[in-house]
Formats: sequence, C-alpha cells, structure tokens
Amino acid sequence: MPGKMKLTRMEKAWVLYDVGNSAFILLVSTLFPIYFDAIASEAGISSVDYLAYWGYAASAVTVLVALSGPVLGTMTDFKGFKKPVFIASMALGTAGCSLLGFTKHWLVFLIVFVIAKCGFSASLIFYDAMLSDVTEPERMDEVSARGFAWGYIGSCVPFVFGLVLVLSGGRFGLGQMTAMTAAFVISALWWLAASVPLCVSYRQKHFVEARRGVVSGSFQRLAGTLKHIGRDRQVFWFLLAFFCYIDGVYTIIDMATAYGTALGLDTSGLLLALLLTQIVAFPATLIFGKLSGRFPARALISVCIAAYTVITLFGMTLDSQPKFWILAVCVGLFQGGVQALSRSYFAKIIPPEKSGEYFGIFDICGKGASFLGTLLVSVTSQVTGSLNYGIGSLVVLFVLGFFLFQKSCGCEKQSRGI
Repeated sequence: MPGKMKLTRMEKAWVLYDVGNSAFILLVSTLFPIYFDAIASEAGISSVDYLAYWGYAASAVTVLVALSGPVLGTMTDFKGFKKPVFIASMALGTAGCSLLGFTKHWLVFLIVFVIAKCGFSASLIFYDAMLSDVTEPERMDEVSARGFAWGYIGSCVPFVFGLVLVLSGGRFGLGQMTAMTAAFVISALWWLAASVPLCVSYRQKHFVEARRGVVSGSFQRLAGTLKHIGRDRQVFWFLLAFFCYIDGVYTIIDMATAYGTALGLDTSGLLLALLLTQIVAFPATLIFGKLSGRFPARALISVCIAAYTVITLFGMTLDSQPKFWILAVCVGLFQGGVQALSRSYFAKIIPPEKSGEYFGIFDICGKGASFLGTLLVSVTSQVTGSLNYGIGSLVVLFVLGFFLFQKSCGCEKQSRGI
C-alpha cells in the first residue's frame, strides 16, 4: 500500500480501544501472576501448583466465554445490539480489573480474575466484529495492525506508572502489595477512558433485521451458521488452524511471567523484559501491516507461525535472565503480526452482516479457547515435574496449526481457480 494511510475518525476510535484494553492484558502477563504468587506463597502453595492453578483459571475463562460468546455475538448482529453489549462487557472487565488488587486470598483472586478476564474476552468478540463497520475490506489488514501496534505501545503508559510504583513505592511509603493495587486501578481507568470515543461514535453499518425473538432467533441463526461453516472449506480449515496456533500464542502471553517466576528468575527483570516485548511489538506490527500491501496475508501468517515454533523450542532451554530477554524480543517481533493479520484475514472471508456471530466462533478458537494451551502446559508440568517440558509441549500446537493453515490457503486458491 503506497504512502501513509490516514485513519478516519471511526478508525481512530476503534484503534484507541486497543490502546485501552491492552493495558489489562499486559497486567495479566506481568503483575497479576506476581501478585498471585505472593498471596499463594503465603498460603503455602508450591511453584508447580501455582503455575497449574494459574493455568486452570485461564482455562475456566475459556469455558465460560466459549459457552456464551457465540450466542452473544449472534445476538449483537441484530440492529442496535452490538454497542450496548460491548459496553456492558467492557464495564465488567474494567470493574474486575480495579477490584483485583483488593483481594488478599488466592482463591478469591482467581475468581475475580476469571470474571474480569471474561468481561475482557467478551468485549473483544464485539470489538473485532466492529472492524467491518469501521473500515473497508481493502484497509482491514493495516487498520487491524494499527490497532495491535498502538495497543502495544499505549499499554506501556499505565504499566510504566504501575511499574514505578511497584519498584520504587518504598520511597513514597507504599508497600509492594499496595503499589500493585494502585497499578491495577490505574490500568482499569486507562482502559475505561480509552473506550469512551468508540462507545460514543460507533455506528453499526452491517446488521441482520430481527424478525423473531432475539434470543431464540440467535440460537437458530447460530445453528445455521455452524452448518454452513462445515461447507465453507476455507473458513472451516482456517478456524481449525487458528484454534491451534493462536492457542499457543496466547498461552505464551498469559503464562510468560508465571513461567519465569516459577523458575525463580528476578521479578524486576521479568517485568522490564516484557515491557521490552511491547516496545518491540509496536514497530514490528506496523511493519507487518505495511507488508500486507505487498505480500499476501496468508504468507505473512505462515512466517509468524513458523517463527513461534522456533521460539517455543528456545523457551524450553530457558534457565537464565538473559535468555528470557532474548525470548521477550523474539515474541515481540511476531506477536502483533500474527494477531492482527489473523483478525483481518478472517474478517475478509466472512459475511460482514454476520460478523458478530462469526467472531463469536472465532473467539472460541482464539482468545477464549486458549484453554488447550494453558491446560497442556499445566498438565505436562505436573505430570513430568518440569516447567520446561510444560512450555515445550506448545510446539505441537504450532506445528499442527501451520499445516492446517496451509490447508485453508489451498482452499482459498481453489476457490479463485489458482
């Protein structure tokens, strides 16, 4: 795509939400595990069980979102429904985020975490589905990339404030736990503030008219779509591929700090390394967005999946702080590209008026469905007694995802007569 693409007002509001919600996911991969480790240690929980319980909590989010996401997504395709349901899920997520720092019992923390993460994940179903309303098909790859890119760098703002409080709170008379509580509240407010422009300006362009009861109609439409997906080979194989490779991606995001903490690595170093991941991901994601104008998205996605396979193999050797820094940089190079291009690739191969229900299914295979990766790591870690083998088990997901994605690409070429 020649020249610099100028975003419209609606596209800017859409991108800004990524800036807000990304602050939450950065906390999930950094301060949340450290806070949970502190309260879990006080309860006498071992490092292996700590990692497993954290993984089980993430898996619980998946089950809840998987059960409700497709139905809610289908419901929001009806005229006038997408915005209010989006606002409700965003409000649930921000409220849960702010409350997490006030919980002092490990089980209560996990319960509130599940509630907050469900609100976050649900909001992203509707947010992703808005892409076809806020931009045009030929702009989707780069707009999607802009969202992830600015989300990475924007999430660093509240995180840096929180990190300063956590690392230097003693100078201001703040204990570490109190400083973390303040960091959670700051990120929740940042997320809420960045959501306002989209909540105010969003208008649903593509929708389905409600000709029957909204709830019953949603279930009937969802059943029809699931049958149709089985016949649409490109969508079907892509969803299977996405289910595998993105599970691995989100498992690494969700459990990176928990993994490093369980290995006994320095907490401050882990946080700074993951901050570096965000900084590296910003230009890297923008570059992938620009490259999408010169190379097919399917080729760029394939490169990212292959890179993650190598990254996971390297992660099995992790035993020192410098290796964690190398891992953080490598993840930053490909994380945004595979997320952004997968989102826009899917948006272009589905009916725009059914984006809510399709992205509800997409979310099962993605952010909500990361139970397979977290469960795989948790079970493997406990069965083998090795954290490294637990992380290494994710290679299976990336290899399988790569070959299934090639199958989807083959269907796309056949449909075009290539």
